[in-house]
Amino acid sequence: MKQKYLVLLIFFVLMGCTSPKLSIDYVNPIIGAIGYDEKSNDMHGYGKTFPGATTPFGMVQLSPDTRTVGNNGSGYSWAHSIIEGFSFTHMSGVGWGGDLGNFLVTPTTGKLYTNRGSDSLKKNGYRSKFSHNDEKALLGYYSVLLEDYNINVELSAAPRSGILRFTFPENDSSRVQIDLSRRVGGTSTEQYIKIENDSTISGWMKCPPEGGGWGNGRGKADYTVYFYCQFSKPLSDYGVWSVDIPDDWERKRKTVNGKSYQELVAKAEIHKSVKEFQGEHLGFFTNFKTYEKEVVIVKSGISFVSAENAKTNLKKDIPDWNFEKVVADAKSLWNDAFKSITVEGGTDREKIIFYTALYHTMIDPRDITDSNGDYYGIDKNVNNNSNFTYRTIFSGWDVFRSQFPLQTIINPSLVNDEINSLMQMAELSGKKYFPRWELLNSYSGCMLGNPAVSVVVDAYEKGIRNYDVEKAFEYCKNSVDTFGNHEHGYTLNSISHTLEYAYTDWCVGRFVESLNKNDLSKEYYERSKNYKNIWSNEVKWFRPKDENGIWAKWKGKTVHWQGTIECNPYQQGWFVPHDITGLTELMGGKDSIQKELLWFFEKTPEDIKWNDYYNHANEPVHHVPFLFNEIGLPRQTQKWTRYICDVAYGTDVYGLRGNEDVGQMSAWYVLAAIGLHPINPGDNKYQITSPVFNKVEIQLDNMYYKGNKFSIIANNNSKENIYIKSMKLNGKKLNRYWITHEEIVNGGKLELEMEK
Repeated sequence: MKQKYLVLLIFFVLMGCTSPKLSIDYVNPIIGAIGYDEKSNDMHGYGKTFPGATTPFGMVQLSPDTRTVGNNGSGYSWAHSIIEGFSFTHMSGVGWGGDLGNFLVTPTTGKLYTNRGSDSLKKNGYRSKFSHNDEKALLGYYSVLLEDYNINVELSAAPRSGILRFTFPENDSSRVQIDLSRRVGGTSTEQYIKIENDSTISGWMKCPPEGGGWGNGRGKADYTVYFYCQFSKPLSDYGVWSVDIPDDWERKRKTVNGKSYQELVAKAEIHKSVKEFQGEHLGFFTNFKTYEKEVVIVKSGISFVSAENAKTNLKKDIPDWNFEKVVADAKSLWNDAFKSITVEGGTDREKIIFYTALYHTMIDPRDITDSNGDYYGIDKNVNNNSNFTYRTIFSGWDVFRSQFPLQTIINPSLVNDEINSLMQMAELSGKKYFPRWELLNSYSGCMLGNPAVSVVVDAYEKGIRNYDVEKAFEYCKNSVDTFGNHEHGYTLNSISHTLEYAYTDWCVGRFVESLNKNDLSKEYYERSKNYKNIWSNEVKWFRPKDENGIWAKWKGKTVHWQGTIECNPYQQGWFVPHDITGLTELMGGKDSIQKELLWFFEKTPEDIKWNDYYNHANEPVHHVPFLFNEIGLPRQTQKWTRYICDVAYGTDVYGLRGNEDVGQMSAWYVLAAIGLHPINPGDNKYQITSPVFNKVEIQLDNMYYKGNKFSIIANNNSKENIYIKSMKLNGKKLNRYWITHEEIVNGGKLELEMEK
């Protein structure tokens, strides 16, 4: 009998010592961290995320960089076998060549190499081979072994600073080197470094369009990164390398990655023990002896304003050398951020996908305000504003569809910040209209449409209004009046532009109506119907036409680039979110649109990789599964969203079927997996679909919403029971397959009964 009690006591003690798994413990930052490999079957590749450490919407993303070649926008790809170093800034899931990747730190041993290395050169430079078997990516932490040097590297991040811990082998010639010229998609074109004391360096790196970067310079990204960096090992044997780049050499991606450029950098001039240096291609190194498993720590603050601010940021973020505390603090910040939404039920696989997706939605738009409130504005001045947080990286064409509608529920203050940031850009730039894709104050012009208008109007309609509403309206109106279907009632030779512009005309019409500017509402609502001007009865689909009204040669609905951007007419043609009734009429009525939409999904390949039908890898179709709700086939919405959640997302590097696109791909999953997703941002409706999880709890922000919590319960939910039998909202029967934003944020419970 005593033995039985002893066994039970041991069992309960062990159970008590086992901490329950937290939401953050499910996050796997390696998901999506690959661009291209032999499995790629399109020009865009996979997720293009980065696996390193960051904090929620933080300024620093400290992450490994593999090969600085090609369209490798995050700086890292799992398909690569070498690491060049570890830089402090990264973008998540972008194409167009990418940008950032600044302040590249690499520990080395042996001979000093000043170039990173190239496949076309005999010498490998300072880069090193690595194995995924020696790589670990966790929330707020990353580690890897650099095989060429036998150095173990660990990283963690604070909001405006980062820390690196290197474990060296015994070596008489160990080193930490920092490539100040390095930039994803190009190079910084001028750098400055100052040796502050025997443990500290500071300086800056200028990154104008002439150095490539975003869109290989076409994106007009123009910024300066300042740093204040400290070393745990004294700077006793140090120096700067410099390269004089010929005046007639271009400084963009192709040239910088070329053999001649790399050979020139390999012959850099070494300047020992200098106190400060300025040039057009600089690096820093510090040499020292190490004993076996000696630990050397490097930490740095960054700023887009000044080195002094970078110093202040570092002092606030990482005042000591406690690496474990930085990791713990990062996890604590993520734990607080994740409290906004939690799920129960589902498998571990589904929770890994969900919480990693939630993590990816909380990287951008990032805070680029220093700890003292300073930020660098589009007017090229240092600004300081206590009314909102200045943010950057607005991937408009992607994120208006799912990312910002999600944030209106779980992070309304962030949405409010972004609107204020976009408004200030419109004001201080003198343009008086919004950027469509913004990076560090650039009006990059990337992609199409007027997505910021959608974000503003959607937020306003949901009660997020802590900004100058009249100015917001002015800039929305100016945006659609500047870019739209004006002279001809359609955009010449473009389906994509015509349909996207028609939608944001509707958004302004909605805004006008809500502001009681009724004399204007009719005009913009009429303009929102311009999509009908490119419907061809001959081919029974949308078709581009020229300035004379002559239709373009028709190659079929599934042939790409027929007046479409990153899609084909079949995919783009479903984008009439604001007028599904009008689209139904064009297609010949309810039966016709039902048959067409069913066919669209039936032809989609089982693996949902890049294809000519429902192509989840790219944004134009992200609303399409929810159209079934509006045309009388809600079970099809439920069927397909559950299928997409299961097949198009996973738990490894291939876990994102397409580019992450700054949170959009993951936000789609978060919303669909909890059973809600909009078709038409701005109309305040979320379509109801089959939740992946049995229970969802959303903690509401009481600064914006009067409800405390909104729950979604799916009774009898399983892999087989994916269809909704009945619904109740706050105990009352619900006979529609949508719910309003107001019904969510007032708090309460949506209860679903599931069946086969």
